[in-house]
Amino acid sequence: MSDISIQNSNALNRGRGAQEKRNNRFEKLRHEESPEYLEHLFREGEPQKVKTTYQKIFPKTIVNQVQSPDIGIGYSMNPYQGCEHGCVYCYARNTHEYWGYGPGIDFESKILVKEEAPKLLDAFLRKPKWKATPIVLSGNTDCYQPAEKHFEITRACLEVFLKYRHPVGIITKNAMILRDLDLLKALHKDRLIGVHVSVTSLNKETRSLLEPRTTTTPQRLKTIRLLSEAGIPVNAMLAPIIPGINSHEIMALAEAVAGVGARSFGLTVVRLNGAIGDIFTSWIQKALPDKAEKVLSLIKSCHGGSVNDSRFGIRQKGEGAVAEQLHHMAGIARRRYFKHREFPELNTALHQQYKTGQLPLF
Repeated sequence: MSDISIQNSNALNRGRGAQEKRNNRFEKLRHEESPEYLEHLFREGEPQKVKTTYQKIFPKTIVNQVQSPDIGIGYSMNPYQGCEHGCVYCYARNTHEYWGYGPGIDFESKILVKEEAPKLLDAFLRKPKWKATPIVLSGNTDCYQPAEKHFEITRACLEVFLKYRHPVGIITKNAMILRDLDLLKALHKDRLIGVHVSVTSLNKETRSLLEPRTTTTPQRLKTIRLLSEAGIPVNAMLAPIIPGINSHEIMALAEAVAGVGARSFGLTVVRLNGAIGDIFTSWIQKALPDKAEKVLSLIKSCHGGSVNDSRFGIRQKGEGAVAEQLHHMAGIARRRYFKHREFPELNTALHQQYKTGQLPLF
């Protein structure tokens, strides 16, 4: 399949992933603007402009145990809820409803900020019964989204991890992580850091359609290169793979991330869980109307006739002929570009000494 391009740009809000506000499924009362009101605000055919706002919240805990057996993460933490990156396929959109907001435009424009996260993390890592195991920043939303430039919560959390010599993983698609290269290098001296960088497409138009407010692909590849040159292990996340949109890029993506030093890569097949199915459908009908039916059909072919499959062990891999073909290409890519490379285990042996104050003599 050739690279995609905008087919209905007048109707598409280029600055956002979701194309409209979606109601919260838990709310009985809903606020809707009348057509007469909207007519005074926007000219016909122009997308609604939405301003991002930040709301401080004060949770009592910050580290979450991840119950899913097919994600490969035991514990995670998220300095922010909601994500301005606006990735249209993002599974985390549904979680915004638990905070009283919608999974559509609300998710990417109403960002909840946990300023107390470093303090909560410090208290958590000092718990007597806690035994060190990697905690991943961004299990839900990107810890280096634009809000981090203002609040620097992620950086403060990394300082806490370093203080207690505790292993930490980071998932991001933003080059802002390079701002904290000094802390990452310090953590790496004791094998306490692993970074996972998401790279979805090498095509500029495809990336900007799927992930409208994210770092460009060349910048992500540069990020992988600079982290790798500093010795920091990087795993590239070629995720999600969307049949009919970026599935033809698997080999090229694998070659590109290997070329800049990634130690490994992971691949998942897109699934449109909860409200994401409607959000994605609305988006693709505006962005790629000529391809919409084909793409949705291919996605369904990977999930037993539905756009989503919630079964553990299958939901991220998909099944059927199309999914098998994608994983077959990934296998070839690993053998060709990642032979003798591996992503290392992080060090869990130091934390107990730094937590109790019983530091080694040397």
